[in-house]
Amino acid sequence: MYLVELYELIEKGEGLNTEFKRKFTTPEKIAKEITAFANTSGGVILFGVDDDKTIYGIESEKEEMELISTAAKFYCEPEVLFDSEILYIKNKDVVVITIPESKSKPHRIVSEDENENGKVYVRFNDKSIIASKEAEKILRSSSETSAPLKLYIGDIEKALFAYLEANQKITVKGFKRLVNISERRASRTLINLVRAQVIRHHFLDNEEFFTLA
Repeated sequence: MYLVELYELIEKGEGLNTEFKRKFTTPEKIAKEITAFANTSGGVILFGVDDDKTIYGIESEKEEMELISTAAKFYCEPEVLFDSEILYIKNKDVVVITIPESKSKPHRIVSEDENENGKVYVRFNDKSIIASKEAEKILRSSSETSAPLKLYIGDIEKALFAYLEANQKITVKGFKRLVNISERRASRTLINLVRAQVIRHHFLDNEEFFTLA
């Protein structure tokens, strides 16, 4: 990465594909950010930069890199691969970690904290949030090892499309009520349609819903 690119990243601030960390916190917290990027569309973590864009730099690049590598290897399941570089900016060292979108989703957190262990995180705007069960299933189905998609368009799918054309969005429970099917079948149908890129999955203001693609 060139310095001008780093300046541009910092100026834009945190977002879907960018996270700032003033310093290394705990392996679990860093693993949360790493897995969220890997589970979504990839991204960059800048260590030595605060949320307000202030550049503080890091104290020890070797120690920082060892801690980050430990988080990615031992606190992410499966391990998340990343690229790293250290850039000198305003007389300070900033560690740049680039995480590509994974082909082995979903990645989970490995933690001694029972409340965190096994959780799946995804990126939403400038935050890393816990994936819903539908989002987790979509991640799993996008893996290279997932079974081939078999899509059938029947009456319930046609009812869904008609509803979305008139109302723009629907939830799993709303779809369940619309066509009078089980919540499990409603969820599975919506996930298959997301995989087929016929509809889209959204999470906004703590509401999870689906729209036409």
